[in-house]
Amino acid sequence: MSENCNQNCGDCSETCSDRKVGKTDFTENLNDFSRVKKVIGIVSGKGGVGKSLVTSTLAVLMNRKGYKTAILDADITGPSIPKAFGLKQKAVGSEAGLLPVKSDKGIEIMSINLILDNETDPVVWRGPVIANAVKQFWTDVIWGDIDFMFIDMPPGTGDVPLTVFQSIAIDGIIIVTTPQELVSMIVGKAVKMAEMMNVPIIGLVENMGYVKCPDCDKEIRLFGDSHIEEIARTNGLHVLAKLPIDPKIAAACDMGEIEQFDADWLDKTADILEVSLEMGE
Repeated sequence: MSENCNQNCGDCSETCSDRKVGKTDFTENLNDFSRVKKVIGIVSGKGGVGKSLVTSTLAVLMNRKGYKTAILDADITGPSIPKAFGLKQKAVGSEAGLLPVKSDKGIEIMSINLILDNETDPVVWRGPVIANAVKQFWTDVIWGDIDFMFIDMPPGTGDVPLTVFQSIAIDGIIIVTTPQELVSMIVGKAVKMAEMMNVPIIGLVENMGYVKCPDCDKEIRLFGDSHIEEIARTNGLHVLAKLPIDPKIAAACDMGEIEQFDADWLDKTADILEVSLEMGE
């Protein structure tokens, strides 16, 4: 899509592959004061595999490269992004829209926990209400000029992922998985949903693949041998990265210091995203 695309195809004279007019179109427009160049969804077929970690880390890496970066936390019932960044302030609004909260390094973030009076309050809403809240994070938030927006999706193939795929022009998704063999079936569900919705898949990230012994540096595979390469071949996908179990990651997230954490596991993935922006893909 064009760098200046505001998702409002009805008022646009450009001809591009992402044009929605003339098709069954559920796409929602951005706030008038927002421009987003690339939207990357981080998805999984099941919970607890590390989507929020991958989302946060990629946002931090792209921010370090000098890009204006944002996170839309679409996991309404299990938001963890504000915790990872140590955010305590609440989002504020005006007549023009809702303003995202900025992290210490300037990453713009919107999450339900930035709106709730108490971050431990449960969100006891039905699916359509949750889905509508996610749409409002896209349409009502003043994101400004963003190079990369990462959407931390809830697990599975239910209301919210469907709403995001239909409402937001996503440039690609990254599927996060773990080594267990059962996951091959779960990854397949996520892949098929993306194909049904015509959403490009950038690749797979395996999390919790191994832990390194602190004494001998040997890699210990707690969940058995990895099947990520086999899963990738079966689905015609690329393996982008393999992340270990590292207590330092958990500590950084618990202390709200993900922006200070430094590891190179997702560096190649960040490079791929940078090239895609430069090439306009």
